[in-house]
Amino acid sequence: MDYECDCSDHSSRQSKAILFNILSRGEPAQNEPNYNRVPHTCNCDKRRKVCLKTPNETCQEASGVLIKTMHFMRSLPAFQQLPPKDQLSLLQNCWAPLFILGLAQDRVHIEIEDTPAPSMLKRILLNVQDMSNSEREQPTLAGVQTLKSCLKKFWSLDLSPKEYAYLKGTIIFNPDVPGLKAALFVEGLQYEAQHALKEVLVPLPPEDKGRFACILLTASTLKTITPSLITELFFRPVIGQADLLDLLVDMLFTR
Repeated sequence: MDYECDCSDHSSRQSKAILFNILSRGEPAQNEPNYNRVPHTCNCDKRRKVCLKTPNETCQEASGVLIKTMHFMRSLPAFQQLPPKDQLSLLQNCWAPLFILGLAQDRVHIEIEDTPAPSMLKRILLNVQDMSNSEREQPTLAGVQTLKSCLKKFWSLDLSPKEYAYLKGTIIFNPDVPGLKAALFVEGLQYEAQHALKEVLVPLPPEDKGRFACILLTASTLKTITPSLITELFFRPVIGQADLLDLLVDMLFTR
C-alpha cells in the first residue's frame, strides 16, 4: 500500500489562514490557528521537488547524449526503411529509454538538490502547490532516485559498446508499439538485434551464461522512468517552453 502524505492538506489549510491574515492585515482570527511564518515543507520522496545541482554542466552533458542518441537512430538503415509514421511512433516510444542507456554508457553522474521553494504568497496567488493544475511532472526525489538506481544497475553490468548497441536495437524496434504498419518487419528487426546480442555473449565462460537474461531484465527497468521526468530534469532549463518531441523529430528527420 502506498504511503499517503497529508502534507498537502496541512499546507492548504495553512495557506488559507496566511492569505486571510495578509489580506486583512491583521492578527490571526480568534478561531484561526496561529501558524508559524516558516512554510510547511513536505519531505516525502514522492513530493519532494528537486533540480540539478550543476545544471549548466549536466544539461550540456545530457544534450550531448541526446544528440548521439538521435545520430544512432538516423544511422540505422533498417530504421530509415520504415514508413515515416512508424519511425515517428518508434521515436516517441523509445527516445527516453535510449537516452537513459546513453547516460549509462557515457557514465553521466547526476547530482541534485532541493528545488528552492517560492514565497508563501507566490505559492498562494499562483497556486503552484496544486500539482493537479500543472501539466508537467516536476522532478521529485523519488523519480531521480529511480533513475540513478537504474544507471547503477547498468554500470554494474559493465556493458561493452557492442552490447549497448544491440540492446539499443532491441529497444528501438519494438513491435508492440500500437499502430505500426510494418509491425512484422519491426518484429524481425528486434529478433535480429536480440540474436546479435546473444552472439556477443557466446564466448563468455559458463558462470556468465545468465548475462543475456540479466541484461534484458535490467533493460525492463527503463520503462519505470517517465519521459516527462527526463524532459523536466535535463532539458527544460535549455529548451524553455518548447516541446522536446518536436525538437527530436527535427533532429531525426531533417537532412
